[in-house]
Order: sequence, then structure tokens, then C-alpha cells
Amino acid sequence: QQELANLVTKNEGTAVSVFLMGCFLTSLPQEGKRNVLVTSALPYVNNVPHLGNIIGCVLSADVFARYGRLRGWNVLYVCGTDEYGTATENKAREEGLTAQQICDKYHAVHASIYQWFQVDFDFFGRTTTKKQTEIAQNIFWRLHERGFLLEDIVEQLRCEACQRFLADRFVEGTCPFCSYPEARGDQCDKCGKLINAVELREPTCKVCSQTPVVQSSKHLFLDLPKLEAELEQWLERSTGSGDWTANAKQITRSWVRDGLKPRCITRDLKWGTPVPHPDFSDKVFYVWFDAPIGYLSITANYTDQWEKWWKNPQQVELYNFMAKDNVPFHSVVFPCSLLGAQDNYTLVNHLVATEYLNYEDTKFSKSRGVGVFGDMAKDTGIPSDVWRFYLLYLRPEGQDSAFSWVDMATKNNSELLNNLGNFINRAGMFVSKFFESCVPAMALQQEDKRLLAQVGWELKQYINLMDRVKIRDALKCILNISRHGNQYIQVNEPWKKIKGDETDRQRSGTVTGVSVNVACLLSVMLQPYMPTVSHTIRQQLNAPPSVTGTLLQGTGNFVCSLPAGHHIGTVSPLFQKLESEQIESLKKRFGGQQVSSNLLSALYQAEKVRTLKGQKAEKTVIGAEVTKLLELKKQLSLAEGKDPEPVLTKGKKNAQPATTPASDPAAQTAVNGADAERARELTLAVAEQVTWGGNKCNELGIRGETMEV
Repeated sequence: QQELANLVTKNEGTAVSVFLMGCFLTSLPQEGKRNVLVTSALPYVNNVPHLGNIIGCVLSADVFARYGRLRGWNVLYVCGTDEYGTATENKAREEGLTAQQICDKYHAVHASIYQWFQVDFDFFGRTTTKKQTEIAQNIFWRLHERGFLLEDIVEQLRCEACQRFLADRFVEGTCPFCSYPEARGDQCDKCGKLINAVELREPTCKVCSQTPVVQSSKHLFLDLPKLEAELEQWLERSTGSGDWTANAKQITRSWVRDGLKPRCITRDLKWGTPVPHPDFSDKVFYVWFDAPIGYLSITANYTDQWEKWWKNPQQVELYNFMAKDNVPFHSVVFPCSLLGAQDNYTLVNHLVATEYLNYEDTKFSKSRGVGVFGDMAKDTGIPSDVWRFYLLYLRPEGQDSAFSWVDMATKNNSELLNNLGNFINRAGMFVSKFFESCVPAMALQQEDKRLLAQVGWELKQYINLMDRVKIRDALKCILNISRHGNQYIQVNEPWKKIKGDETDRQRSGTVTGVSVNVACLLSVMLQPYMPTVSHTIRQQLNAPPSVTGTLLQGTGNFVCSLPAGHHIGTVSPLFQKLESEQIESLKKRFGGQQVSSNLLSALYQAEKVRTLKGQKAEKTVIGAEVTKLLELKKQLSLAEGKDPEPVLTKGKKNAQPATTPASDPAAQTAVNGADAERARELTLAVAEQVTWGGNKCNELGIRGETMEV
């Protein structure tokens, strides 16, 4: 490495230098070191990631990769955009571009967002590459040659209005297992079960909202039952020795327990990795066969020696980061593809899955303007480190959590400003103000040793938790240390003792010296979470470059890294208060059209009641849907600032809210043909492809905060 560095310097500014830098920077597994390969689920190129996407995948993986580097591990962190599929074709049609142009455009958007969030990939690539085609087709042929592929006729949903077979993500309907009404064509977000699109009840095309028809087509399947025994043996080893999150284990167990079925790996699309088999030359690989292979091809675009990472299970530990909906594909489908290929592939050792992050009390929605998306965060004026801190503070590790503007302000003002920032700033200011910016001599007493014992315990807890990817809990250790430090300063009052006799001044020096060393430790522990703040603290304390390795690569014992006489730099505050006016403004800005959203829900429900009545459904079924409609009307009234008035039944001494459609004026209105048609138009107008303020919305009378029927 030193010889390469010398050659780089000698040839600076030339093509030779660029080539040598590539050699110098490429990371490969090393003998005698812990080699850690980190991936985060590939974000789909067509979607701008929201905060939930960011914390669920790339940010969590970034924190762990940064921590691993601090620990002295040999870490490679790769990610990239998943670019094939129908969604890209549709987006290209909407914007008047080719599919490749759309991928180029939005790949840059993703890269820019992650760069602003300081996600430190070793390489951020994409799946629309020659390497992707080569590696995916090689795995395909190996599976084919070993008898792990089947041919079968598949019934698929085809939208006649759109003139195409519908990809799973463009079909929505009622889950056949749990009756969730918004299940996707490949998976139900509520019960987590994988679905074939034709199994959905009442399916609709998400592009045009028409009902698709069923047509037949010949496809190839991965024979999962044939690989089941080998998969279970591998799962027992991996889940037994690795750090799999509880939800990853549970989801995988339930999937395997239900019995594996052959899984289709081809699709009737144009934009995708082509199937090389001559009998299926008009098809492409299904995204959930193709996309995980992107991890391999992205690494191959990073280094020609990619197989040293991906065909080296003896030396390499693989960590996969994702949200829980991606678990079955990473714990069953993709491992079966690699096991069946029989090419000594590196399989996942540690599968780390989060639950979901919601926005306030609802879901993120780009079309409704609800929630903060990656390209919006930097326009709030809040530093990316603060965003990182808050997302990691409420990281949904064991259950769903919700982003809240008020809570974000509270955590910033209490934990960052008043706790962490207050301690580090005071420690540095005491050195600057009372000791001419030089760390004073320290004569430890029992009270100082007690603090150092507390700090040492929290440090060991931090290392233990981070080693097991308990990222949120480890963050609390940092805040606990600064809390102990603030209490230590308050009890010992160095600002008073510096004005006393020699003994008091010496005591002030000891407290100050201990505090500034604890602050230096915090700068290192913070680095995976808040890299800019960490760097700023180390600059202010003029900490030596070796401080990171000294504090985290050893036994985990706290050591003095700023000895007596060490000269620190200029100290200044690290954080700013988030004012209530600012937070209220941001909350309104990203709150979407709440009244309009409630009205749309009411219109949709009224249409559902009308349909049920037209089908002459059972009265109990209609009654249940009318009850839902009444509740939506109540929510709409509250959102508009009105007092909701209960609809009363007639002919009873003790009036009660209506529970039958005959007594509900809203239901009667919904049956009216003209109004029902109007409701249907309004509902369709705000499907995913139409944004608020669009021409179609204006044509249909959607005006600002209200809509008229």
C-alpha cells in the first residue's frame, strides 16, 4: 500500500495516477482480518425515497459500516439502484423519456439524496449493466443445468386498457389470506404473505383503475421444494450463529413452515435482464430473481475481483439490511438461487430487518404531499446530522414507529442541545477559559474514578450492542455518558473551584481534564451516527488522528487520549434550538391535504356502499360498510373544524346513531347515479399517477383544501 501511495504521488495529475488510485482504494478480503460485506436493499430507481426507506436500509447499513471501520474491520459497503421493471417503463412514458434515460435521471437523484445524508458507500452502483446480465444469466444456466428450474403455464393479469401484462406492483386488491383491501400483487403488507396476483380478490390496475383479465403464458420457475432441505440446513446454521433480527427469523420460519412452492422467475416485459433460453427469449427475469443479484454485479463493477467477496464464505461475513417486507426474498428466494447454482457463493450471515416508520399518524404519500422525502429534507434548514440522529433514535427495531415533528424538536432540544452538546461545549470551554486551551493535569479521586467506571461500562455496552446491530439502543449509551458527564460537572462546579485556593484549582483542573477526555470519547462513539458533528468535535479538541483506533479497536476500556498539556482548538456550540414556530411551519408544509384526503376516503367508501347495494349484498355486510362511512364523515367534519352530528335512527325512544343504510342520508346520496359517478371520477383522479394541483384535478373541481361534488 505504501509503494502504491508513493507511485500515486509521483504520477499525480496523470491517467496513471487515476488508475493507481483505483487499485489503492479497492477493498478486498484480507487474511487474518474480519472481512465484513455490507449491503442494503436496492432502492427502486423510480421512487424518491422517504424517511422510512432511508432508515430501513441505507442509513442503518451506513451506521454499521462506519462502526465496523472504526473497529478496524475490513468493511465493504455496496448498494445501488434497482432499475428494471414495468414501473420504469411507465415513468418513462409519463415523462417522455426512454427507460434508460429515466434510470440515469433518477439514479442521480438517489445518489444526491444519500450523499446529503452522508451515507458512505464504498460503491453505489446500478442494475442496468453488462455485469448484471452476465452474472444473472450465469446463475440461471447453472440452475437450469442442475435441474432446479421448471416450466409451467401461468395465469396472469392483463390490463386490456393498458394493453400489457401487469407487473405485481401494478395490481392491487383484497388479500386472499387476511382480507386486507390494499394488498399488492406480490405481497400483503398487513399479513406479510407472498401472493400470486391472480389470487387477489377484486383486483384493479393501479395505472388506470380498470379490472384486469386473466390470460395464460408459459414461464420458468425456481423449484424451491427441491431446494427446501438444503435451505433449512443452511438456515439453521445461519440463524443460529448470526445476528438475525427477531422479525427476520419469524417471517422466514412462517414462510418455510407453510411449505415452499415453485416461484416464477420470468415475466412478460421488455425492460429487464433478458432470459437467455431460446424458448423464453421474449421474456425477462422477474425482479425478485434479478434484483438481489445486483449486489454481486454492483460489486463486480467496483472490482474485477468481486468473487473474492461473493464466492468466499470461509473468509467473508455478509450483512443484509432491509425493511421487513423484503425478508422472504433475502432469506429464502435469493439463498435458494445461490444454493442451487452450487458455486460456493457467500450467503447472508446476518439478516437485519426493521419494522416500518410511519409519518405522524399516517403513511408517507408523495402524491398527497404527506411526509418528508429525501429530496425535501435539505430544504428544511435542519442539518443532515440532526436528521440522522432523530431517525436513528426512533429506528423501528422491534415495532413500527412514527416520525413526529414535535418529538423531533423535543429530542433535538433536550438530547442534543441540552444534554450532549451542553456537556461537550462546557468541557471544552472550561479548558479554553480557565487553562489557556491546554488540558490541565489530573489527580484522580474516588468521584472521578466512579465517573470513569460509569463511562467504561457504557462504552462496553455500546460496543456489545453495535456488534449485534442494536443501533438504536447503542445510541442511548452515548446520551447516557453525556448525562453522567453533566451531573459530574454540576456536582463538582469547576467554574467555582477555579477561583479558590490551590487545592480547589487543582480539583477544577482534574474535573476539566476528565470531562474533556470523556468529550473526546463521545466524538468517536458519535462518528457512525453523526459524522459531521463527530469531525467538528475532534477539530475543536484538536484530537490526534489515532484517537478512533485507540478508543474502539482495543478491549473497550476507556483511556485518556488528551494528556495534560494537550492544546485544544477553538470551541463553539454544536447544535441550535428548533423553535416551535419553525416546527409548526414544517408540520403544515409536509402535512398534505388532510381535508381532501378525508373527503376522498369518504367518497370511496360511499362508492363501495353503492356497489354493495347494487349487488344486493347481505344487509349485515352493507351495514358494516355504512358504519365505516359514518366514521369517515365524522373524521371529515373534525378535519374541517365542525362538530360532527350523529345521524339518528327514527322511531325509537332512545335515539342511537344509524347502523343501516336506509337511515343514512350519505348512503342514500351515494346511491344517486350522478353523484356516484362523480365520486368515482374524483377517486380515480387522485390515483398514484396524479399529483395535487394537476390539470385533471382542476378539471374535476379539486380546489386547494376542499372539493365540491
